Amino acid sequence: MTGNSYYFRKIHSLLGVIPVGFFLIEHLLTNYEATKGHAAFVDQINWLNGLPLVLLLEIFGIWLPLLYHAVYGLYVAYQARNNVSSYGYFRNQMFLLQRVTGVITFLFVAWHFFETRLQVALGNVGHGDLGMTMHDIATNPVMFTIYVIGTVSAAFHFCNGMWSFLVSWGITIGPRAQRFSSYIWMALFVVMAVMFIMSLTAFTDPQFQQLPAEAHTGH
Repeated sequence: MTGNSYYFRKIHSLLGVIPVGFFLIEHLLTNYEATKGHAAFVDQINWLNGLPLVLLLEIFGIWLPLLYHAVYGLYVAYQARNNVSSYGYFRNQMFLLQRVTGVITFLFVAWHFFETRLQVALGNVGHGDLGMTMHDIATNPVMFTIYVIGTVSAAFHFCNGMWSFLVSWGITIGPRAQRFSSYIWMALFVVMAVMFIMSLTAFTDPQFQQLPAEAHTGH
């Protein structure tokens, strides 16, 4: 792996944006539908699962790229030498936070996958029942806290990773462009974090205790 580290890192970087980054944004927008009510959330879930070849899209467009990005990211985090204690510069702090949030996000996504998508695959939960599943999770104070930490970590890891992506691929060159990029991505991080928390809060509404009659049940 060491001899080809440049190419492994480039693949890792690219997959963090396409398709993993796109998936994160899609997941954010889907869950944000919960703020519009249970019926809107169920309809969005059913629309996604009605896409052609959705299983193949999930396997090759989400889970395999995500697995590579996560596993290689853990390897990078293990190999990294953090010097924050000696050099407390802003970017060193961001470097450390990127690694920490990467590990947190990996653990959170694995647990979230187990609680939701895997249960659907095993037939324990229907697609239309995911709102009720999220209600059970969000109304548990411990799980709500874990989900806030996990989603905020994922948002930070993506946004700060986008800053690094633009630098490493030669898109933002020079201190001024990189500083401007920092402002943009940190602002987007705040927006994404707030939207994730609003979505989690929406799932605590009692309307998510049962499937809405007006929603299309799907399969």
